[in-house]
Amino acid sequence: MPLTPDQLFAALDTLGIKHTTVKHPPLFTVEQSRALRGQIPGGHTKNLFLRDKKYELYLVVAEEDADIDLKGLHRLLGASGRFSFGASDLLREVWGVEPGAVSPFGAINDTQGRVSVVLDTAMMEHATLNFHPLVNTMTTSIARADLMRFLEATGHPPQIVAVALSGQDLPRT
Repeated sequence: MPLTPDQLFAALDTLGIKHTTVKHPPLFTVEQSRALRGQIPGGHTKNLFLRDKKYELYLVVAEEDADIDLKGLHRLLGASGRFSFGASDLLREVWGVEPGAVSPFGAINDTQGRVSVVLDTAMMEHATLNFHPLVNTMTTSIARADLMRFLEATGHPPQIVAVALSGQDLPRT
């Protein structure tokens, strides 16, 4: 059974990780979450649950406005073939969350270590980062160093890679 937000918070407490959580109506997209911008300081993110051709799984986390070249991302990360989004059933099975609630906190449910976590370098410049705590009716803020500690404690040492395209990398139209 996937853990609950309260069980996640207890695990964070056990690790000595400070966290604050704001409850809100369900948010399924980055667009919907923009309504909270004045209430929750720190970096706001998008989380992509991806699989490659060999069904290796990745969670790619970047700033909410980041442009990511999904067609070329597999080469950057050394994956086998192009990425596609992981199916909802696979997300539930491995990460223990519903679509719309994907975040690095799902690592606590992936006891087999099936998912490789990739954090964008630009996102990691924020001192505080915000994620859904296994459900999309809350947002939890933690320090970036604490995110790293949490991921390492769950057996998901993250790769920190520049996955977001900079302005000069964007395709010209």
